[in-house]
Amino acid sequence: MPLLRSDSFKDIDFTLRRQFGKETFRPHQREIIKAALDGHDVFVQAATSFGKSLCFQLPAVIDRGITIVISPLLSLMMNQVEALRASDVDARTLNSNTTLQERDHIYADLATGHPRTRLLYVTPELCSGDHFRRKLKLVYEQHELARVVVDEAHCISEWGHDFRKDFKRLSWFRETFPDVPVMCLTATANDKVRRDVLNTLGLDKTPGKLKIFSMTAHRPNLHLEVRFTSDEANDRYDDFVTWLQGVYHRREAADRKAELDATGERVENVPGIIYTISRDEVESLAVALQQDGIGARPFHAKLPNQIKEKTLAKWIANEPGYDIIVATTAFGMGIDKENVRFVVHWRLPKSFEGYYQEAGRAGRDGNASYCFLYYSREDRDRVCNLVAREPVSKKAGADGIMNKQARQESLNSLVAYCEDTNSCRHAAICRYFGESEVPECDYACDWHKDPQGLKRRMARGLASEEWVMTQREEGMYDEYWSE
Repeated sequence: MPLLRSDSFKDIDFTLRRQFGKETFRPHQREIIKAALDGHDVFVQAATSFGKSLCFQLPAVIDRGITIVISPLLSLMMNQVEALRASDVDARTLNSNTTLQERDHIYADLATGHPRTRLLYVTPELCSGDHFRRKLKLVYEQHELARVVVDEAHCISEWGHDFRKDFKRLSWFRETFPDVPVMCLTATANDKVRRDVLNTLGLDKTPGKLKIFSMTAHRPNLHLEVRFTSDEANDRYDDFVTWLQGVYHRREAADRKAELDATGERVENVPGIIYTISRDEVESLAVALQQDGIGARPFHAKLPNQIKEKTLAKWIANEPGYDIIVATTAFGMGIDKENVRFVVHWRLPKSFEGYYQEAGRAGRDGNASYCFLYYSREDRDRVCNLVAREPVSKKAGADGIMNKQARQESLNSLVAYCEDTNSCRHAAICRYFGESEVPECDYACDWHKDPQGLKRRMARGLASEEWVMTQREEGMYDEYWSE
């Protein structure tokens, strides 16, 4: 039973201004929103800074009925619900942290068949439960189920870097509600993953109903650079602090300082994120930076919630002492801070997609930002060992084996990216995600800026393969980092 849509349609510009406080759409957002409001299935692949959430939030405000948003990330759900409620949109979330009182309210609202909630954020695990499914069937029978949104849709595919078994079961929505539009959104799907997502959700069965929006992965305002190092050199810290102090020094110059004073901005307010793999290294690195007078704070899963909330709020507010977040890779999903001026990968990430997604948190305002990846062959072997040792549960079966193979291939691609001294970094990223056109880099990567210097730095900075192989045989890289 299709939703009985409103004929009032829909001054989407008015809704954008009134409900979301924005004056203009970013490129392609309007077309995506129009396709959603017209009742199409929609697949969106766009970079981290694109503003994908608006593409389903705005239609949910305009349309009758409730929009179900399926997300694997509790922090992302909480952040978006909080922002929507601040904009006077009735948005709620059902997850493991939802209070009993709130849970009862949501289920009672669904049981009416005419829920007042406009957006309900849920986990894929919840969608597998009979209780929740029965409530949704009631809503559907009353023509009040507006659409189903699958965020981080690459998790559906065993060929995706972050496969989740329960995402595969989301095929139930199209099987049970064949006329309810489905929207999928991701920043990190290659051709194989995209086809798998569409097939699993059944969207490829009705191609005339499906609208695909695939934007370039190119972020021209990001300067991409690989900085080569080794265990013997152990020079990451000095290299980074020297770079950051150079930024501070340039901001202290008379003409630049006058600009900062006019806007009330501190010299040291250069917001950034440093990603590493180990919680211990998060803590020790944050302390070392603090001792050098740099406003850095740790952020990882084992910190108390109140500490994490305080750190995040002060970082977003640009408060002194909270200029840099040192974090494990779980940090940053859905964090809407536009002026992040740099992202540093202290260690090699576990996947190409992870690297791209995390680097993409820099420069969301469109201004120039820097993305450094410190790469050593010793870290390469440590991370390869880490990925190889990740268990595949019997429950995951063949899907889990395929996903482990996909993760290994993704890591191999990232290693090849790091050791490539013959082509543009931006072009390599676009090729990885299936783009054939090479973007204009405009000297925004280390290869375009100084190709010969890049070769010299790699030859000088990396340990030899012979040395690394000897250390590997002695088990020097068998340590297991914990996130």
